[in-house]
Amino acid sequence: MMLRRLSSAFWFGAPFIVLLILWAVFIPYFDVNPRLFPHLSSVIQAGIEGIEDGTLIQHISASLLRVAVGTVLALLIAIPLGIAMGVSPIVSSFLTPLFRFFSVLAGIAWIPIATLWFGYGFGAITFVIFNAVFFIVTYNTLLGVSTIPLQVRNAAASLGAGRWAMLTEVLLPGALPNIVTGIRTGLGFAWRGLIAAEMIATNVGLGYMLFVARDFYRTEVIVLGMIVIGVLWLLLDRLVLAPIERATIERWGMVQRA
Repeated sequence: MMLRRLSSAFWFGAPFIVLLILWAVFIPYFDVNPRLFPHLSSVIQAGIEGIEDGTLIQHISASLLRVAVGTVLALLIAIPLGIAMGVSPIVSSFLTPLFRFFSVLAGIAWIPIATLWFGYGFGAITFVIFNAVFFIVTYNTLLGVSTIPLQVRNAAASLGAGRWAMLTEVLLPGALPNIVTGIRTGLGFAWRGLIAAEMIATNVGLGYMLFVARDFYRTEVIVLGMIVIGVLWLLLDRLVLAPIERATIERWGMVQRA
């Protein structure tokens, strides 16, 4: 098991190692203008300086906080609404056209009006993240509830399951694999929306760091920000979201544990 994990980690990291080697070799070799693309050493130095003066940690903390708040708010509304749509054909038929319409607009498209409603800052960016997660999780929750066989619901009802027991022991567990998949997908859109919104609607965050660095032609800071954004998402996806998704579908018998 450990050997398999080490092998998987190696093959996952190998392309990035090769990319770093090519970067370290070819950029100095072709004497690329630093204003166009920085040397690897310059990016490393920018990262060290950002950690030492605390600005990089400040930008990362602000971005992660916004993602966390927007996602939690979205889940608190999306999951109950998705379950309600799954158990009620009337609610589902009424809301589904709206969700199909707004799902296309979720995320970045809300930035202009979000800044008008909430101003420039935490509220506008959180609203953008909320929209990116809300519609995807609601729709996936609906799909999850819809896939629960009617016989299972009837069996639970015949055994005396009340509304609360039906919700907590049948509907929510049955829909959980789809919910987790929706969260993982929604967070991917939310992360992109976050960076775009921070370029416009705030004065702190990873997106803002990229935007300001562009004005001063600090390509080393721009590339550093891009690397941090990618690394944070990989860590979040592989260390948190993917294991939760895997554990969920194993728990409910969709796959066998290796």
